[in-house]
Amino acid sequence: MRSRTPQVFDRLDMIEWHLCQRMAGLSIHQPWLMTLKMASKAGDWPLWVALILAQPAIHGRDIGLRLMLEYTLTALAAIAVYKLVKTRLCRERPFITFGGSITCSEPARDRYSFPSGHTMHAVMFCALVATHAPALLPWLVPIAMLIAISRVGLGLHYISDVLAGALLGYGFAQLNLALSPVQEIINITAP
Repeated sequence: MRSRTPQVFDRLDMIEWHLCQRMAGLSIHQPWLMTLKMASKAGDWPLWVALILAQPAIHGRDIGLRLMLEYTLTALAAIAVYKLVKTRLCRERPFITFGGSITCSEPARDRYSFPSGHTMHAVMFCALVATHAPALLPWLVPIAMLIAISRVGLGLHYISDVLAGALLGYGFAQLNLALSPVQEIINITAP
C-alpha cells in the first residue's frame, strides 16, 4: 500500500530525529520515566474530566453547569477534528519510523502521531482556565508542560506533533471563548 504521508513529514522526521532520540533517551532514568508516564496518564482524560466536573464548585451552579457543557462540547469538537487530521495525514510515530533508535516507553493507542491530542487538550484547557479561573494556572501550566514533554520523552511524538497539537488546542479554546455566552455573563457579574 502506498503511503499517504505528506513529503514534508519525511523532511521533518529527519530534522527532528536527533532531538527526539535524545529526549526519549533520558527515559532510561527511572524517576524521570515514571514522571513522564504519570503526566501522560493524567493527559489521557482524568485530569480534564475532573476539571470539567469541578466547574460548578469553582463558578457556582449556574455558570459552572454552562461551562461544563461548553468545555465538554469544545473537547468533543477538538477530538473530532484531531482524529480527522490524524487519519488523513498518517505520520508514523517516531518509534515506528526509526525502529530501535527511539524507544517507545508507553503503549501507543494508534499508529499515527500528528498532531498530539494530549498536548491539544492540555493547551486548550489551560487557555480556557486562563480566562475562567486563572488562579488554577500555577498548578495546571506545569502539568500541561509535562504532558507535552512526556509525549516526546516517551517516544510517541515528534516535537512538531506537540507544537501542532498546542496550536490546535489554543485555536479551539479561542473559538470557545469567541462563541461563549457564559463569558458575557461572567464579565457582567464580575465586580
